[in-house]
Amino acid sequence: MKELLIAMVEELVNDKSAIEVTVDEPDAEGVTVYHLHVAPDDMGRVIGKQGRIARAIRTIMRAGAVRHNCKVAVEID
Repeated sequence: MKELLIAMVEELVNDKSAIEVTVDEPDAEGVTVYHLHVAPDDMGRVIGKQGRIARAIRTIMRAGAVRHNCKVAVEID
């Protein structure tokens, strides 16, 4: 799942070396949280107008998680 998130974000940003993804352990509800960090200049590219790209990233990650029988959440920091 981490590789999927990195692959999507790499195509959006200019500074690929600044991409960092940290993964929290599943909480009581079984949700694994992925924290995405990008360069400040690329933050707008990842969020998109009115959050549309961020919403799409989260949707794709949730769809991928269903195939692995787990729950995920993506936070963009």
